[in-house]
Amino acid sequence: MSKAVSAMNGASFAGLAKVEETGLGGMITLRGDFASAPFKAAVKAAIGCDVPAVRKIAFGEQGAAAWMSPDELLLLVDYDSAEAVVAQLCDALAGEHHMAVNVSDARACFAVSGEGAREVIAKVAPVDLDAGQFEAGDFRRTRFAQVAGAFWRDEADVFHIVCFRSVAVYMFNLLSTAAHPQSKVGVYA
Repeated sequence: MSKAVSAMNGASFAGLAKVEETGLGGMITLRGDFASAPFKAAVKAAIGCDVPAVRKIAFGEQGAAAWMSPDELLLLVDYDSAEAVVAQLCDALAGEHHMAVNVSDARACFAVSGEGAREVIAKVAPVDLDAGQFEAGDFRRTRFAQVAGAFWRDEADVFHIVCFRSVAVYMFNLLSTAAHPQSKVGVYA
């Protein structure tokens, strides 16, 4: 069996902000009824957190759960444990209408950090990033120029981005161009 590799082999760029591919991450698409007690219990057991509120990400001992839609979560776990977590979820949700799929190898992950991170994201995603509008723990599905993606901001003001692996090079180049030192707009300065 071949060794798993990330989409960009840890590529990084430093400019107005640091853009870096963060490597392999375990990701599970989980669909079901958020109001169902067995669904809530399965998420809590697998990740260690409650089902997040709309447009939020919640963190637990074993990973995170991000709100994708009224019946879909993106679970973030250790890459090597994704298959086991899917099996655990399927066992816990037997008899419940659900879908749990390991999508780790179909995704790429990036981080944008530093003083200009907010400006870099604002240049390419149609999301209001003004102070008080997009805080730590907020999560959005959106477009980054021509491609679909999702992102959240953590407590350290780092933006984390997930996109399809097939557009990883485009995403990296887009973010790097937006972070070019000569492209400063200064909206969030």
